[in-house]
Amino acid sequence: MTKRIFCSICLVALVVFLASAVLIMGVLYGYFSDIQRAQLDMQLELAAQGAQREGKDFFLGVETKNYRITWIAPQGEILFDSHSAGMENHLEREEIKEALATGHGTSRRYSSTLMERSFYTAQRLEDGSVLRLSMAQHSALTLLLGMAQPICIVFLVAVGLSVFFAVRLSRHIVRPLTRVDLDRPLEGGGYEELKPLLGRIHSQQRQLKRQKAALEQKQAELDQAEQARREFTANVSHELKTPLQSICGYAELLQNGMVKPEDTVPFTARIYREAKRMVGLVEDIISLSHLDEGAKDMDWSRVDLYETAVQAIHSLSPQADQAGIALKLEGGPAPLYGIPQLLYSIVYNLCDNAIKYNHPEGRVQIEVKAGEERVSLTVSDTGIGIPDEEQERIFQRFYRVDKSRSQAVGGTGLGLSIVKHAVLVHHGEISLESCQEQGTTVTVWLPTKG
Repeated sequence: MTKRIFCSICLVALVVFLASAVLIMGVLYGYFSDIQRAQLDMQLELAAQGAQREGKDFFLGVETKNYRITWIAPQGEILFDSHSAGMENHLEREEIKEALATGHGTSRRYSSTLMERSFYTAQRLEDGSVLRLSMAQHSALTLLLGMAQPICIVFLVAVGLSVFFAVRLSRHIVRPLTRVDLDRPLEGGGYEELKPLLGRIHSQQRQLKRQKAALEQKQAELDQAEQARREFTANVSHELKTPLQSICGYAELLQNGMVKPEDTVPFTARIYREAKRMVGLVEDIISLSHLDEGAKDMDWSRVDLYETAVQAIHSLSPQADQAGIALKLEGGPAPLYGIPQLLYSIVYNLCDNAIKYNHPEGRVQIEVKAGEERVSLTVSDTGIGIPDEEQERIFQRFYRVDKSRSQAVGGTGLGLSIVKHAVLVHHGEISLESCQEQGTTVTVWLPTKG
């Protein structure tokens, strides 16, 4: 870019110089022509006065190198000519006619005799004769050649100055452009005309940064999802492997007749319990996979969350009675638009966890409240509670606060994860408050219109 600006400035300077030279030469040519004509008129006046006083003798010894003097009688006869004699009649010449008529005449023409453009001026004398002086007029080329040396000097100086200022000016023009910081295009100086472009660059950079941040976040989410998938696969393998090993071990003992008849029933009961645990685990895994897909094939309808809670408590009552846990439901009708199966799983899993991780003779309180825009479900227990450092992880798949207790009560570690995903499907919110050995409270808010 600097080179192009430099060449443009030099070209402009050259054009301006040539145009100026042509203009000056034209002015000078006109100026010198006027001087020549004035000198010729002055010389004619002097020659006329001398000729009238002395006659032809006046022209003897007169220097006529740069002039041509012609004296013409009234009848056209040549009385004197400084360059030739015996020439043709001059009465038809323009300047002669004008001088005879008015006393003074001028003309300019190309002389075939002298092979150059000449300027003629004539004056009528007292005796009726005409005295004429002529001078060769310099051409523009002659004037140019005569001034060749000073013109060359001026041209060289002009070229030198043009190059010097072109270099400085081109650098000065380009400097603000080279100093533009593309990372911060709006900072610093610069040309006013560049501000829209720099603003566009700044806007695009901000957009690119946002896109980069979004891509990085997406990549982090993908990495996290991949890690979760690997952990899920490992946990599923572990959770399935443990009951399968138990089932295989007990079945092998029964098959080989190594179990006493009185121990057959306990062994088959253990096999049944482990198989049922596997079935529950598989069902939970299927439910989670379904929820990951958004449960798009499940039907939405009007549901009373309070009636759903009644059904869930009824199903869990035997388990609560066996553990010595008191269940209490409060609230009233709470209609909303949702998926019945998922709403039931929310209430069931929250109550099931509250029973499993409770102290003997503990309590579980369920409260359902209806609002104008959303319905709330609160499940509180007097159980073992959750440590503060583990509360953020409680909704992760296969995460258990007390692994030994979970195995003893048959937990899969997927209940709260199912609850969280079911709440998200309904565009709801969930919160947890817990204190170790004092209990846990989980609250779910669900929009009434889905």
